[in-house]
Amino acid sequence: MSLRTPPSHVSSDSSLSSATRFLAVSCTVGEQALLPCWWKSVLKDVDPSPPHIQWRTITAEMVFEQWGVRQWQANEYKDRVQVPEELLDSGDCSLVIRDVQMDDTGKYESFMMVDRDRSRKTRVFIQGVKLSVTNHKSHETRRVGGDLVLDLRTRLSERVVFQSRENSSAWTDVWMRNDKDGQRLEKHPIKEQLTIKNLKSSDAGTYQVLDEHGRAISSVRLSVEGQCCCCCVSCGPRVSDAALVFFRIQ
Repeated sequence: MSLRTPPSHVSSDSSLSSATRFLAVSCTVGEQALLPCWWKSVLKDVDPSPPHIQWRTITAEMVFEQWGVRQWQANEYKDRVQVPEELLDSGDCSLVIRDVQMDDTGKYESFMMVDRDRSRKTRVFIQGVKLSVTNHKSHETRRVGGDLVLDLRTRLSERVVFQSRENSSAWTDVWMRNDKDGQRLEKHPIKEQLTIKNLKSSDAGTYQVLDEHGRAISSVRLSVEGQCCCCCVSCGPRVSDAALVFFRIQ
């Protein structure tokens, strides 16, 4: 059952106990992160039934809370966070964050809520975790006339921009989410992939996948080898890889 407000808001809580040391966890955008937590290592003589777990940021913002079948998720993490109920009963309160985003970077703390009396609960600190999220960087080489498959990494990617080798100060939009497929651009109907077809020498440069805030999710440096056939009118003038012509992919 999902709630609009955290279930523990019906109780009075003790003050927070912040971690002095944090476990370090790192991952890249779009992957799954596991924030370790084991409540039985702290509450050795307590048997909360059912377990009542909270995960918060270091600034005390609630991320996730679960108490039996009752569950609450912050909007920023909606449908991306989970503490498996079957593991929680055995002591494993680790938080799973799916489709990790750059904004997920930060420090997290887990707490167990234990009964003080019939009307009040005590919040007991369990574990502190520092999550570091990085973007993807790669270098690809393709032949003229080939295809490049860009991995968009996450369903929350919003657009792709391009910077040519000749103009290293200018970026241009290549694709935005919900764009229709073009003659040379095709978004996979299911996978988070964008294909640039029939590559030209002028396609060489840097491609960045951006999130809704304009932050880079991934960066791909593309080198295009070979030259187009001089007898092909549509190819235009013959150019070398070192003298690239910038253009907007259509």
